[in-house]
Amino acid sequence: SSSSNNNNNNNNSNNMSSSCHPISFLKRCFSVALLLLSIVLVSALIFHQQTRLSQDVQPALAFIILWGALIWLSMVEGSQAAMVGLAPVDRRLYKETHPISYQICEYSHQGDNLDRYLMGRQFMVCALVFLINMAGAPITEDVVLVKNLSSPLMDVLVKSGLALILVTAMFGQLSKQMNASHCQLDFLNTHFATLTVYVAMGIEASGLLHVSYLVRMIVARCAGKEVETNEAPRTKIQSVLFWGHVLFSVTLLMFAFVVTFVAIVQGKTTVWEGVSPLLAGLLLVGLIVIIGMLEGMQVAFSAVSQMSREERGASAQRACDLLFREDGRALSGFMIGRQVCVVSCFFLMARLTTIKMAPEDEGNILGVSDGVQKFFETGFLGALITANVASIAWQLVASTFPLAFLGNPLAYFLLRLCLLVEATGMASGSWVLAALHEKLTGFHDDEVYIETEDERAASGHGDTPVYEDDMGHLIGGAFPANHELPAAAVEATSFAMFSLCGESSESSEEEALAQDDPLLPDDDVELGAATTL
Repeated sequence: SSSSNNNNNNNNSNNMSSSCHPISFLKRCFSVALLLLSIVLVSALIFHQQTRLSQDVQPALAFIILWGALIWLSMVEGSQAAMVGLAPVDRRLYKETHPISYQICEYSHQGDNLDRYLMGRQFMVCALVFLINMAGAPITEDVVLVKNLSSPLMDVLVKSGLALILVTAMFGQLSKQMNASHCQLDFLNTHFATLTVYVAMGIEASGLLHVSYLVRMIVARCAGKEVETNEAPRTKIQSVLFWGHVLFSVTLLMFAFVVTFVAIVQGKTTVWEGVSPLLAGLLLVGLIVIIGMLEGMQVAFSAVSQMSREERGASAQRACDLLFREDGRALSGFMIGRQVCVVSCFFLMARLTTIKMAPEDEGNILGVSDGVQKFFETGFLGALITANVASIAWQLVASTFPLAFLGNPLAYFLLRLCLLVEATGMASGSWVLAALHEKLTGFHDDEVYIETEDERAASGHGDTPVYEDDMGHLIGGAFPANHELPAAAVEATSFAMFSLCGESSESSEEEALAQDDPLLPDDDVELGAATTL
């Protein structure tokens, strides 16, 4: 298998060299240059002490915290794709070759642990993005890094926060998701991944996110269905502990909203100057809706991909036709554009909800002590609101009512917006970063170790889905495994990562016509178990 895989990689590399698409090449060059410039500008902000964390601590420490958070975020994002993709696979197949991956999956795939991990992991993403915002985002609009630097460049990259958005999306999220989607075993086979899993499970066990279980129960009751579980019914003691965690989570979330809105009304957040409290409150509500739609859309698309055209109905079919057009190439474009849009909204949420007392402000919020006030200023409450209300809750609704979710006109508008963002090429450098990361780490496709799904089934080790019905679960949202996408999805193939320019669209279209493409809108669409975010 290894020999065959290497030959295939060499052949495809040769094909790419001879069929380099100029537009793809220019997009990736442009994106890489933009990324490098963004890194320089964000670093300059930190060392000029023009970010919040660099003012509170030493700039060097703020710089280390920034990159530490980005590296951990990349593991959180990548391990999610790997763990969801490996969930249906017989773990005995990789017990000897990848012992750490085996131990992680042996623990996280028992019972409903995967749902618990995904829930805790969602809070980790929000918390890390909020920390990155504190470390690398400018605190004022009067940013001066280099004299005579053109004002438009400063406004677009620095003052708007686009530089930090690009660094976070490309380095901290997309490039690792791309590799983890088809090198799941190699990506997960580290103790860093083990630490990440246990931290996520610990966050879920703390009860911070148990309000989401209450939301799931309410949504399931509205649908008239029962949420499938792989565990026995709770004992009396377990029920008492569970509902105690739910009560704690609901109370904490309500308290977080009260503190945040009081801070907004009193003008004690990091919101931009000139934004009135009323406008800031409306922006907060609007961002919750937009983030929720973006988070839920991928879960809904995963659900409807298992339906026939007739089952989808006219309302959702419009969005599906757009997403699954061009033999599935729009799917990868949506995922990339969606990731950029989501992280952009996360930074806006951080700006709106992070509490900051000005030197001239008198009295702490709600009259709390100075120690509690310092805790408010960590951004924890904003991350809690974002994870529970703007992310997990919408994913649960989308997994239960996918057709109604996609039938919403806002979903179609956001789908168009995501495709437009990807088409600009600003995030195309992610493929270059993914290629470099894959080369440096020596990752191999999963098929090298565990063969394809059909080959596993033929040898008596067929895949077993985690749940028969994904309703009420969070496994509908990870970056799709590469081998589950059609070869026509140019930007989603692992081969495209080995070259700056990638394959030409003409070549990919010929490949698509040569096979029975599962993503054509007229056919049943089957993305496999790893189509979750």
